[in-house]
Order: sequence, then C-alpha cells, then structure tokens
Amino acid sequence: MKAVVSIARILVGVLFIFSGFIKLNDPVGFSYKLQEYFSEPVLDIPFLIPFALIIAILLVIFELVVGIMLLIGYAPKFTSWSLLLMIIFFTFLTFYSAYFNKVTDCGCFGDAIPLTPWESFYKDVILLILILIIFFNQKYINPIFPVKYHKWVVFGSFMACFAFCYHVLMHLPVFDFRPYKIKNNIPEKMKLPEGAEKAEVTYTWKFRVNGEEKLIKNKGAYPQIDGEFIGVETSQTGENAIPPIHDFVIEGEEGDITQEVLEADKVLLIVAYNLRSTELEGYKAVKSLSEEALQKGYKVIGLTASGSEFQTELKKEYNLNFDFYQTDETALKTIVRSNPGFLTLREGTITQKKHWFDASDIEL
Repeated sequence: MKAVVSIARILVGVLFIFSGFIKLNDPVGFSYKLQEYFSEPVLDIPFLIPFALIIAILLVIFELVVGIMLLIGYAPKFTSWSLLLMIIFFTFLTFYSAYFNKVTDCGCFGDAIPLTPWESFYKDVILLILILIIFFNQKYINPIFPVKYHKWVVFGSFMACFAFCYHVLMHLPVFDFRPYKIKNNIPEKMKLPEGAEKAEVTYTWKFRVNGEEKLIKNKGAYPQIDGEFIGVETSQTGENAIPPIHDFVIEGEEGDITQEVLEADKVLLIVAYNLRSTELEGYKAVKSLSEEALQKGYKVIGLTASGSEFQTELKKEYNLNFDFYQTDETALKTIVRSNPGFLTLREGTITQKKHWFDASDIEL
C-alpha cells in the first residue's frame, strides 16, 4: 500500500502542478471558461461573472501549490482534504458539461491539450480514485526533506505563482497554444487537412431584449442587435473536421473584407473585443502606434464585437484615425488576451502580437 500511495501521490501531484501551470500561463483564457460555466445557460450564477478573473487566479494558484504540497509531503491532512474537495467539484462540473452538453471544452489544460467533455469526466474519475487512495492512507505520506523547510517551499511557490501571473496579465501568455500564435498563417489555419470534409457549425446566440429572451442562429458573426448578451452555444452537424480557425470574419459597411486584409502586405490589427470593458488607459498607445503605422504604409483596422455607437464614441474621444470592423467576440478573445491588443500581419502571417502595455516594442 505504501508503494501504491507513493505512485498515486506522484501522479496526482504532477498532474495538478501541470494543469495549474498551464492555466496560470493564461489566466484570462481560463476566466473566459469560468464565465461560460457561470452563464445563465449553464450553472445560472451570472453574479459571479464579474469576478471570474480573480476566481481563476486564486483557483489555479491553489491547484498548483496543493500539487507541490502533496509531492513534498506538507500538511498531509489539509492537502488530502483540499485535493478531495477540488476533485469532487471538478468531477461534478465535467459530468454536468458532458451529460447536458453545455461546455464543449472544460479548460482543464487550457488550449494546450483540448479535451472533450466526456474525456474530461473520465480523467477526473481516475483522479478521484487516486485521491481517495491518498485520502484514506495519509499515514503513508512522508516528507521528502526536513519539515522545517516545507513552509518556505510553499511560501516561495505562492510568491512565484503570483509573480508569474502578474507578468502574463501585464504582457501576454509566455506559451501560446492557440492557432493565432506568432508565425502562424491565418489562411492556412482556416483550411482543413487534405481529404477531410468540413463540418457545419451553427451558433445560437441568446440575448435579452426588452425583458424577453431572443435567440439568433447564424454561422458565427456576432449579431447586430440592441440587447443584453446572455450567452452563445454551438452545434455541429456530423462528425466532420473543423479547421483550427473557423470563425475569423471581418465585416464592415462595405461587406466582408477578410480576404482583403489577409492578402495585404502590411497590416496592423488593433483588437478590442468589447469596447464597453476595454482598458481605456491603453488608447494613448493605440493612437501613437496607429499613426506611426499609417505613416509607414500599413493598413490599420480595429476589430471589435461592439456596435457602431461604441465605435463612434471611442474614435471621437481619442481622435482615432482608423475604422473599426465587426468580428466575432469569441474569435477576438482567442486572438489576443488583451483588450486592446495588437497584431501585425504580412500576407496573413502573424509577425508580432503584443499587449497594449508593450505597444512600444512593436517594430514597424
């Protein structure tokens, strides 16, 4: 039994550390996943949505540090109870998502290892079994080095996690696992492998208009409607493949300009998925960089999911010299974890991607 507990301890500890670190690398992305869980169509606790980022940070740091505590053998009783309560909660969430088909990816390993809802549930069931073995055999959890150093290891782990989290929030994730990472060519990522058939994906958008819920179905473009956004669900026809990038569409008054942007030699994209919650302190950098880019022959466009009223107001307030175009909000959140954020493109290939805080690092 001691050997079994040791193996379970290593497997659980390493997995919690790995899972926690992957999400800590992209806490904004994990907060989007929590917002999806908190939304009305899923758990119906929308009052937690404004606190999603804080909850995400605290949860992933605790997950990572508990994994370290298990490996070093610190406070076995507290660690075992923490692991058990966390895995029960996670198992409930993944079962709920899988059974009711509410959330298509649990976000357990961020964008690094996407899992289907049922894969996430089975993974949590295995973890639950391993943690139960640890929980009922705490006497076999022995410290791997002198106990007097344990508190300093745990304290140092907490501080390192908070420092790393601050860095990625003020810049961008250190490791980018999304299809919009630097050096990726967007048109290529919009294609399927040879021989594969493309699946049809339908988006069902839910809004509250004049106190009543309204559903709008389309192929991905954010609906132009005056109302409170509640949530969006996707459904797929058949089991065909979906390309890594399947919802990147740029629309303006003149229609779809996606191809024109992706074929241009020099493009600066200014991404602000939501102009109501955008970080206004970043628009001095937006103004300065956009003017420099225009002088150097760049095509400069803004991408947002907000309506024309917010676009006009922001352009007037900061005297912006470029136009905003409409793009799906989920796509924009995936492109860059900053609101606003910057990308430079050369014939559809992403050459630079920066948080607004690092605007001065962009080379034009």
